[in-house]
Amino acid sequence: MQDQFIKMDSITKIYPPDTIALDDVDLVVEEGEIHSIIGENGAGKSTLMKVLYGMTPPSGGEISFRGRRTRFSTPREAVAAGIGMVHQEFMLIPSYTVYENVILGAESVGRFGTLRHDDAKPKVQELVDTYGLNIDIDSRISDLSVGAQQKVEILKLLYRDVDVLIMDEPTAALTPQEAGELFTRLKSLNEAGKTIIFISHKLDEVLELSDRITVMRKGKRVTTVDNRGLDKAELARAMVGRDVVFSIKKTPASPEEVVFEARSLGYIDANGATRLKDVSFDVRRGEIVGIAGVEGNGQYELVQLVTGLLPAQSGRVFIGGHDVTDEDVMQRRKLMCYVPQDRKVSGSAQSMSLVDNAIMTHHRLNPEIEDRWKALLSSGRCRAFASRLVEDFGVLAPQLDAPISSLSGGNQQKVVVGREFMLDTDFILLDQPTRGLDVGSIEYVQQEVVRRRDAGAGCLLISADLDELFSLSDRILVMARGRIVAELRPEATTREEIGEYMLGAKEAQKAWRAGKEVGR
Repeated sequence: MQDQFIKMDSITKIYPPDTIALDDVDLVVEEGEIHSIIGENGAGKSTLMKVLYGMTPPSGGEISFRGRRTRFSTPREAVAAGIGMVHQEFMLIPSYTVYENVILGAESVGRFGTLRHDDAKPKVQELVDTYGLNIDIDSRISDLSVGAQQKVEILKLLYRDVDVLIMDEPTAALTPQEAGELFTRLKSLNEAGKTIIFISHKLDEVLELSDRITVMRKGKRVTTVDNRGLDKAELARAMVGRDVVFSIKKTPASPEEVVFEARSLGYIDANGATRLKDVSFDVRRGEIVGIAGVEGNGQYELVQLVTGLLPAQSGRVFIGGHDVTDEDVMQRRKLMCYVPQDRKVSGSAQSMSLVDNAIMTHHRLNPEIEDRWKALLSSGRCRAFASRLVEDFGVLAPQLDAPISSLSGGNQQKVVVGREFMLDTDFILLDQPTRGLDVGSIEYVQQEVVRRRDAGAGCLLISADLDELFSLSDRILVMARGRIVAELRPEATTREEIGEYMLGAKEAQKAWRAGKEVGR
């Protein structure tokens, strides 16, 4: 019998004291296939790949690669053996060029430790040409789009001559055009003999690319199936153990009075770069306004200005009819819910307990968790509040006193979303609210957003996921180069058209006029 290419036997991973991340998992990946791994947050798929890649030591089990038993102690060892991983969060140095990032750590060195660019640079350019990556190796990373940066991550692994590429949520921040180009590139790499392991929450992508699909649930492998005649409903049911609704049902919006307004916002950063230029729009009660755009085109600065974390150098911000331009963060938080895009840095205190994270902001604004004398917080009421959040938002946690860092990324996000929604304000700012969530959790959060809209809240949704924007938004604004370049109705446009505006392929003024003609 021919040796299996990658074989993982009875892999177990236990995080102290008793969190079982992987429970006796078997996985076989055949040489030359595209093998997808899917599952809910906390299912163990990323942990399993980190074990394979040498980032996380297993608690038990065996791994063989090319028929030989092995266990990588570091990613460097895995890469040397021929296995590389492209993470969702890129590991690039923005001030370095493409070429410098590619050779970093694998430089060709001559006598006295001098770099041998004559050897390395032609090899990097040859790889770009061979695999049709269409990228200037002398460009600085800071000047590249997210899609181009992802090419650099792939190029780094090709330079190190890996045979296996592990792709972790590779399309999370890509436009439809960039995602399509990535799929073409991955298929080309596969045809050239590379084995691809593909982790994604987007089941359409998994069905488009995969030869075989492994489903994981609660740390166990549920099944591995050939990708023949499968559909999203089957995969989702295997992932979460129930039927999942992919298209959120919502009635047409009935917008009422304005609950948020941005007037001519402008911002220039410390380097003199214009991040926002004359940004004006409003959000009304009973509607969801989505903002699309390639990351780095002003969305971050817009969110910071709305929340008060950056000062508006020009323009005004109104929430609930109040001019809050000169108000501090806490005064604004009395009027708005806010789900930040970075749950670990902005959305939580990782070393603190689930209870402590659940009551953040509430500890200043919510009398429900105060003691009877309204002077101090009540420990019992805080725990009861956190218990209700855990139950209502389906948070999987070992205990309320566990540090939030012990939860999976998706469950951390559920705590943040639940905490903010329980503030129950009329204006909701959502910055990538479902990033990193599985299909079941996405379904729940999106249904809750629609429920809040129908209850009269106005929602501003910033998302890199165009499927999410089309599913939830009543209006879509497109940002490019710090400006709003289009206002469109989801039912009157396409993902491809939105993508063209995001990439600057369509003239902004035409798009803006078209949006204005649609009306509100």
